[in-house]
Amino acid sequence: MRVTRITIAVALVLYIVLWVIALNGASTFIAPLLIPLVLAVMVALGVALNRWMGIAPRPQHFNDAEEEDDEQAP
Repeated sequence: MRVTRITIAVALVLYIVLWVIALNGASTFIAPLLIPLVLAVMVALGVALNRWMGIAPRPQHFNDAEEEDDEQAP
């Protein structure tokens, strides 16, 4: 869990540094930097809309190695 938080923090700092560079003259960075931001906003709005409409999220399906072995046994 700690590695995940550190990775997210480093990625966020790198993203902000790239925005600072883009706003200080490297305008070719702006379009590629907007893509993750727009995708994040679209996902957040989709989740908010689902919650507002009362649609329950789908349960996640993870198969354990034990379950797969049981299914393959004759």
